[in-house]
Amino acid sequence: MTKKVLMIGGTGFLGYYAIRELLKLNYEVTILALPPLPAEGLFPPEVKITLADMNKLTDDEVGALLKGQDAVVYAAGADDRVVPKAPAYPFFYKHNVEATRRLIGIAKNAGVKKGVVLGSYFAYFAREWPQLELTKHHPYIRSRVEQEEAAITAGGSEMEVMILELPYIFGSMPGRTPIWKPLINYIRSTGILFYTRGGTNCITVEDVGAAIAGAVERGRGGQRYAIGGQNLTWVELLGKLSHFTGKEKKVVTLPNGLVTIGTVFVKLIHWLEGKQSGLDPIQLVKLQTANTFFDASIAQKELGFGTGNLDEALQKTIKACD
Repeated sequence: MTKKVLMIGGTGFLGYYAIRELLKLNYEVTILALPPLPAEGLFPPEVKITLADMNKLTDDEVGALLKGQDAVVYAAGADDRVVPKAPAYPFFYKHNVEATRRLIGIAKNAGVKKGVVLGSYFAYFAREWPQLELTKHHPYIRSRVEQEEAAITAGGSEMEVMILELPYIFGSMPGRTPIWKPLINYIRSTGILFYTRGGTNCITVEDVGAAIAGAVERGRGGQRYAIGGQNLTWVELLGKLSHFTGKEKKVVTLPNGLVTIGTVFVKLIHWLEGKQSGLDPIQLVKLQTANTFFDASIAQKELGFGTGNLDEALQKTIKACD
């Protein structure tokens, strides 16, 4: 019997690659996503697509889409690039916590047995580094941590719900410009590159797609999977990007104190505009200048994704920014 999965946000960057992997596993895929489609012919005709805002549909309308599905993947919500009106937390709570709790509750009532929620690796570091009090200082991170708990609790014993905590993701897809375009433009600018100390974990979007499909296929309820590929310092990452743009540049790391001074002005601008960032600019320096590295081997083994060609993904990212 063919298994069925509903992908919320399936026309997005991550959903697109997850669907490709799910189709290889012979899943019947249905998409619920915001209009419009980013490109024509994005999916084969057997993929069913409903273009609508889930938050504007009634519970019965969402339930009708979930009826008969074996799994649901939530690849939507608000990310940290959004700077809402102050205070920021109600915005992130609505789009990340409340929306996820509602979806999982409707899915459970519809008989769906498995749920996969795409979250942030900031939630991982909130657990690993409690001394930074990330949920206290950053409304976005607080929402991601609470989203995880809300999703797993809503699933209860009747529905297996798991979280994929995602780091920095590179690659490209038809019809969408990568979020990295401002960074690529900076690297292409003249002169020396200035950046912070620290580093991050980077992964290809193809590997994220494989991780999502692996979670649908064999992930365990209640698990928080740290999904990752290669750990790189910012100097290493910017060095690779500058190399692939054809402009080999020196990367100079700024002192943490100087970075903090710059973030004071960013926070002041937000305050003058009546806005608040989901990531407090001043407090973020502590996280930005740290090596946010981790070992993803447990998740890689359990969900069956690898560490693909990151260099190729970086080149695809640059090309898609042209």
